[in-house]
Amino acid sequence: MTRMHAGFTGVVQHEWPRPRGFVAPEQLETLGIDALPGVGASLAKRLRALGIETVRDLLLHRPRRYEQSVDEIAISQLWGDDEVAIAGEVVDVKTRRLGGRRTIVTARIRDGSGQIGASWFNQPWLAEKLTPGTHLRLRGKLGRYGFDVKSYDVGAPKATADFAPVYPASEQVPSTKLRELMRTALEQYGRFIPDPLPADLALPTRADALGAIHFPASLAEAEDARRRLAFDELFTLQLIVAGSRDDEATAEPLPAAGSLLDRYRSVLPFTLTEHQERAISEIDLDLAQRVPMQRLLQGDVGSGKTVVALYALLRAVEQSRQGALMAPTETLAEQHFLTIEPLCAQLGVRCVLLTGSARAKKIRDEIANGVAQIAVGTHALIQRDIEFADLAVAVVDEQHRFGVEQRHALAEGREPHVLHMTATPIPRTLALTIYGDLAVSEIAKPPANRKPIITAWVGAERSSEAYGRLRVHLDAGRQAYVVCPLIEQSETRLARAAEEEAARLHRAELAGYRVGLLHGRLKPAERREVMTQFKAGELDVLVATTVIEVGVDVPNATIMIVQEADRFGLAQLHQLRGRVGRGAEQSYCLLISRDKLELTDVALSRLAALVETTDGFELAEVDLELRGEGQLLGTRQSGWSDLRFTKLRADRDLLEQARQLARDLRDEDGPWLDAAERAGTLGAA
Repeated sequence: MTRMHAGFTGVVQHEWPRPRGFVAPEQLETLGIDALPGVGASLAKRLRALGIETVRDLLLHRPRRYEQSVDEIAISQLWGDDEVAIAGEVVDVKTRRLGGRRTIVTARIRDGSGQIGASWFNQPWLAEKLTPGTHLRLRGKLGRYGFDVKSYDVGAPKATADFAPVYPASEQVPSTKLRELMRTALEQYGRFIPDPLPADLALPTRADALGAIHFPASLAEAEDARRRLAFDELFTLQLIVAGSRDDEATAEPLPAAGSLLDRYRSVLPFTLTEHQERAISEIDLDLAQRVPMQRLLQGDVGSGKTVVALYALLRAVEQSRQGALMAPTETLAEQHFLTIEPLCAQLGVRCVLLTGSARAKKIRDEIANGVAQIAVGTHALIQRDIEFADLAVAVVDEQHRFGVEQRHALAEGREPHVLHMTATPIPRTLALTIYGDLAVSEIAKPPANRKPIITAWVGAERSSEAYGRLRVHLDAGRQAYVVCPLIEQSETRLARAAEEEAARLHRAELAGYRVGLLHGRLKPAERREVMTQFKAGELDVLVATTVIEVGVDVPNATIMIVQEADRFGLAQLHQLRGRVGRGAEQSYCLLISRDKLELTDVALSRLAALVETTDGFELAEVDLELRGEGQLLGTRQSGWSDLRFTKLRADRDLLEQARQLARDLRDEDGPWLDAAERAGTLGAA
């Protein structure tokens, strides 16, 4: 087989220090972050909030950007608005409020030439850390409140002023602390980092690439290291995609649609859209083949994917065979069942629901003997004691939330046609990367009678106006959602617990209205009861967490308020917004956030994008820019890379190289799966 050299020339070989002790690669995979010196229980807890639980997580925490070096000058030489560095010791510290929740910590700093007040905004805990006599190196510039600090280091290390990485951080764990931990992790464990790629590719080692991306000598070296690590990720993905393909698999073709599907169209309360019809035609072509269908159906919220999915399932039923729809959560499975079961009943089709909490023997028996023609459920559908009489079509919804093994288990031992479905629009390049050779169908537009949802963004000080608008809708006979990020108190400041918020609203803004509560900790029967009441119009307002993100369809709900909207991701906010606008009436989504001065640039861009467009595909591209490819994949999945280092639009050449190498390995006589397992070490989620 011909090997390639990918041309990574800028990563230099790293001289790793002598380690304290041997650590096997498999140990490094799970080594807790508290193995690093100075990381106690408190710091480990704060790091977990950043998604850093192991040394591996830390090493894969990619710098967000790099700061260029600046000059260090004496305090007496400060002038103008250039960014510079100063060094000195703390004389005293004061904290005061600027109005609202805003605070300012001012530390008087002195060096041999003079002294100045250095200011930090909205970081009140620094007052205890910056004790008199502490030596600091500060980076910033002159401002309204003295020397406005951009970054700082205790003990005056050079990193503050020199070329240095800046990490995604938090108020409790600043980038400077992450930089310090990263250096320690690389020094202690760098030489034990496994390399997943075949040695004859002649590429820099993974360990050298990690050292170079965290502490590069230049932007060029950092970019070369990023591409080397991106190649690992893409290679891992493509190996798994290649391994999941079965070129010899066959499925029984299904004859053309007949009378059952004609009746299905007639019972629908609407006419299928052009985009839905196109997707159906593509599915029909797949079902007529002996090669099992492997198609991804993606579309915006409210575009009617479930209607298309039910069409595919009914194609199996029409031939006296079975269909299955698997969803990642009980709530979503229940919502699918509530949507499709009434249609199935009109057609005389037996549809059953099977979840982890509703695995009655009667339902299992009906699936096994073929009485159940369509089964809707969670991963309970793929448990060992579940047998299908004759499964012909399977639909996997929100399939990016399942692990690779879970998706394939539904088809294991069978040869069904499979339709993968997602309500999170994914840029086509990303879709091809994740799902390999899947054919992609898109439902790009909602039904014609749907009006674009009007979205407004207001600060917390105007929340009373938002609730005033909501009451107008309720008084007109409509229904509403109020979304809260949490269901119980936690250390996340300013977040409203849904339970407390529901009680408060019932006493205050929504006094006199019927308020229900829905969250993930309710028992399944309780959740179903709440949703049944809301759909029946017995509740005016549903206060909920993100359990309503997908699957909930109540056309009479025309307005939504999202509390603490700046704490949600862009894709999640778009999914939540899609719960309104399901009917012909004009609908509204009101985003309430903290004061704009308190928000990060990313949060500001996210909320502004949501106000500007309701196009999910356009927002997916924005999300790709703001958050990176990896986070668009949603929940971590077994066997998939997080794409922490990949930039798909910039790395298309790497994608093609990785895909070809994976195919070459698959075609070799040797055990190519071993390469997939090696690629997963340290690189897979």
